Amino acid sequence: MIGVFDSGLGGLTVLRALTARFPEQPFVYLGDHAHVPYGNRPSEEIIDLTRAGVEHLFRRGCKLVLLGCNTATAVAARRLQTAWLPATAWKAAGHNVVGIVAPTVEAATQTPWAVTTPQYPQKFLTDRIAVFGTTRTIASNVYAEEIRKRCPKVTVLQQVCSELAGAIEEGETEADLERLVVAGIDGAMREAGGEPPHRAILGCTHFPLVEHLFRRHLPSATRILSQPEIVADSLEDYLSRHPHYKGDSAPGGRLQLLTTGDPEEASARARVFAGDGLSFVHLGS
Repeated sequence: MIGVFDSGLGGLTVLRALTARFPEQPFVYLGDHAHVPYGNRPSEEIIDLTRAGVEHLFRRGCKLVLLGCNTATAVAARRLQTAWLPATAWKAAGHNVVGIVAPTVEAATQTPWAVTTPQYPQKFLTDRIAVFGTTRTIASNVYAEEIRKRCPKVTVLQQVCSELAGAIEEGETEADLERLVVAGIDGAMREAGGEPPHRAILGCTHFPLVEHLFRRHLPSATRILSQPEIVADSLEDYLSRHPHYKGDSAPGGRLQLLTTGDPEEASARARVFAGDGLSFVHLGS
């Protein structure tokens, strides 16, 4: 089985892309709804909560866990991968944890994650890349740092859309969502002196639900990079190189939805992301 860990519900957009791409692959999704949102928590607490979620999924039989949350990935992924996991028995047993920032940066720079020094022709690239995200993801600076490692002449325009994820989850009106999207785009354009971005990263897993609004107000030449399909592409490549993480397939797949919070509330709020039909159970059930 493959696990998907999220601080809330936005990762359901990624999960939907994964289950469509791998219809016979069993997935276990864990939302840490008892502690959402992560954005106002100290970094060490985010790392501890993410580690606990990953361990829960490991214990459920997932050998590979994907962090389907930009904040968890930006704050915790590197620490878990380089310090925590190698010191555990999980690593010796072949378990691993990956995030969603790396494939997004790969797509934005057209450079493999393993390449951390500028290569030709990327080292001469002078494009503008806008990153739209939540306060904590933008504050981490992870997208700007990782893009500039590979494309040092690129202009990275980071724009906080602090209210947009919450408004999406609360089911706000299309007009209200559009107002927040336009405010974010206007902010990025001002930072660039009125010049449009060549590429735009939707750096929050909620934002694919309003991708059409970004598309409506960004110039037609701007390429939008939305994470669900990017992550599905990346996981397909990863599994082709590491097929042992697939586990046993099942006709029609198997999907478990777990929450650290109230299952009824999580199921109700999930309708914004996937309509009716998603039913969470408590992690301890």
